[in-house]
Amino acid sequence: MKGVVFVELLKMAEDAFGEEAVDNVLDKADLENDGAFTTVGNYPCSELVKIVVAFSEHSGLSPEVLQIKFGHWMMAFFIEHYPEFFKDKTSAFALLESVDQEIHVEVRKLYPDAELPRFDTERHSDSHLSMIYSSPRPLDMFCQGLIEACLEHFDEKGEISRTPHPTAENTTTFDVTTTA
Repeated sequence: MKGVVFVELLKMAEDAFGEEAVDNVLDKADLENDGAFTTVGNYPCSELVKIVVAFSEHSGLSPEVLQIKFGHWMMAFFIEHYPEFFKDKTSAFALLESVDQEIHVEVRKLYPDAELPRFDTERHSDSHLSMIYSSPRPLDMFCQGLIEACLEHFDEKGEISRTPHPTAENTTTFDVTTTA
C-alpha cells in the first residue's frame, strides 16, 4: 500500500488527537517500522489496520467509524492535490464512474506497482448507482467514507447501503441513491 495513505492517516490523527497522542499510540501499536512512513514507500495494509485499531482503542471510536472519517480526509486530500480528476465532473456519480477507467489509469502511470482496488459501476437511473468495490484489503468502510465525501463535494444528498459479497472476501456492493 502506498505510503501517502499512511502519512495522511497520521496527519488526520495528529489533527484529531495531537502529536503527542499519535506518538504514544504508535509506540503501542507494535508496527514493523515503528511508525516511520514516507509518502513514496510501500507498506503492508496490515500495518494500516494496526494503526486504525490502535487509534480506535485510544479514542473509543470504532475502527469502522475511523475508516469512514479517513475516507472523508482522503477525499479532501484528493481534491486539493489532484484537481484534474474533478474539473470536468459535474456530479458524484460522474466521478465515481471515472475511478477505474480514468483515475486509476493515471495512478498506474505514476505508480506502476500500486495494487489498486477495483470499482465496477452500474447506473440504474439518474438517482441510483451501484458500485462494486473489490480489493485485497479490508477497507470497505474507508471506501464508504470516500463515497460520502464525494456526495458532499458535489453538494448532493443521498443514502448509501452496503452489501458484502456472500463469498468473495473484501468485495462489497455500495448502492448510492441521491435524493432531492
